[in-house]
Amino acid sequence: MSGADVDWFLTAAERDNPATRIDAAYDGDRAWSCGNLAEPLIDGAAYFRALYDAIEVAGAGDLILFTDWQGNPGERLTDDPGSEVVEVLGRALARGADVRGLVWRSHTGLLGYSAEEHQELGQLLQERGADIQLDMRVRRGGAHHQKLAVIRYAGDPGRDVAFVGGIDLCHGRRDDARHLGDPQAEPLSEEYGERPPWHDVQLRLRGPVVRDVETVFRERWEDSTPLTRSPLRRLRDRASDLDDERRPLPPQGPAPDPVTGHDHAVQLLRTYPRLGPGWSYDFAPDGERSVARGYTKALHRARSLVYLEDQFLWGEQMSDVLAGALVEHPGLHFVAVLPLFPDQDGWFRRDPQVLGRMRALRRLVATAPERVAVYGLENRAGTPVYVHAKVCVLDDAWATVGSDNFCRRSWTNDSELSAAVVDLGDGSYARRLRLRLAAEHLDRLEGSCPPTPTWPTSRR
Repeated sequence: MSGADVDWFLTAAERDNPATRIDAAYDGDRAWSCGNLAEPLIDGAAYFRALYDAIEVAGAGDLILFTDWQGNPGERLTDDPGSEVVEVLGRALARGADVRGLVWRSHTGLLGYSAEEHQELGQLLQERGADIQLDMRVRRGGAHHQKLAVIRYAGDPGRDVAFVGGIDLCHGRRDDARHLGDPQAEPLSEEYGERPPWHDVQLRLRGPVVRDVETVFRERWEDSTPLTRSPLRRLRDRASDLDDERRPLPPQGPAPDPVTGHDHAVQLLRTYPRLGPGWSYDFAPDGERSVARGYTKALHRARSLVYLEDQFLWGEQMSDVLAGALVEHPGLHFVAVLPLFPDQDGWFRRDPQVLGRMRALRRLVATAPERVAVYGLENRAGTPVYVHAKVCVLDDAWATVGSDNFCRRSWTNDSELSAAVVDLGDGSYARRLRLRLAAEHLDRLEGSCPPTPTWPTSRR
C-alpha cells in the first residue's frame, strides 16, 4: 500500500515543545530518525525474554535505564527461578553495569495502586547499587505511564537496544499467544478468572532511535523539579533509607549507526502535562501534546483503514478525531480490538469505563455504520483476554506502539511515550504488524486465541 513517507510525521515545530532536546540531533524541522529496525514483540512473554537476554549480557561500563508505571521486584522474566526483575538487574549490577530507574511513586494501595510495591522495588535495587527514583512529578491524580527500557553497551553501540510499548515489569503481564495468563497473576474483574489472560505489545528498537529513547529518560532524570512536593513522602523515604539523591548520568554517547538492510523511520511521540504555577518540567514547561498532535495529523492522511488495539477508547471528545476522519474520507474503515470487560469490579471503577466506551462507540457507529467493526478476544477455553495493547495502524503505512490509550487522560494528563514507525524500505512493516496481530486473534498461530465479536458488530 502506498504512503510510506515521512509526511505522516510531525515536524519539530508541530511537536510544539521548544524546550526539549529530543529533536536537537536532526537538521532543520526534522523530528525523527531513519535507518532503524523496529521489531514488534507480541505479548509479555516475548518482551520479557528479549529484555532478559539484553540485560544478561550487560556488564562493566554498560548503562541500563528503565521506567515503570507498575513494578514488582519478584516478577519473573522467564519461567526459570532467578529471572525475577530484582535478580536479573542485581546480577547486571554485580557485573559492573550502571542501573537507573524512574518508577512512578504511585497513589496509595487503598485506591488499588502500587505505592508499597514500588517502595520495595526501589529499596531492593538500591541495596544492590542501583539508583532508583520514585517519581511523583505529575498533576494531582496523574501518573507517569511511560514504559521504556534502554541498554547501551560501552564501546559497542551496534548492540544498543531500546524497548518502548505498553508492558510494565510487573505481575500479570507475562502471557503468550495461548493466553493462559501470567503464572504470577494480577487480579482483574471476575470475568477474567484466577489467572487473567493478557494481550500486549512492546517494540524492540535498534539504530539511531535508541539515543532518542535514552534522551526521553535523561530529560526526566536530569530535570530540576523535586520528585515530590509532599514533605511526608520525603520523611518516609528518609526513614526507609530510600536515597532520593539522583546521581548524575554519564555523558550521553553518540547515536548508534543505522542498521544495515533496514530503514524504519521512527518518531517518538509524548504526552507531558502542564504541571501548574511554580511546578513545571524543565524540558516541557508548558507540557507536550505530541501524542495527540501526531495521531490527529496521521488520521487526517488515512484513506482506507484505521486498525486500533486499545485498553479504553473512551469518551465523546476523543471519538471526535475518529468520527471526523470517517466523515472526511468515505472510503475509510475502522476496526478495533478492545477488552470485552473492564479490568476492575465495582461500580466506581467499572461504570465510568463502560459509559465512556459506549459514548465513543455510539458516536462512531452513528457516523459510519457500515464501516465500523469492534471485537473482543477469548482464549480457547472461552475466558476473555484483557486487551492492554496500545497499537494503531493507518493504511498499512504508519503504525504506533506505545503506552498511550485512545482517551483524554493519555493525550493530556499522564506522561506517555509512543513510537510511530514508517517503513522507508520495502514499506511492509505496518502491514506485517497488523497481519501478525490478526493471525493471533484469528487463531492462525499455533496456540493462539479466536476473537469474539462484541457490540457493535460489523455490517459490511
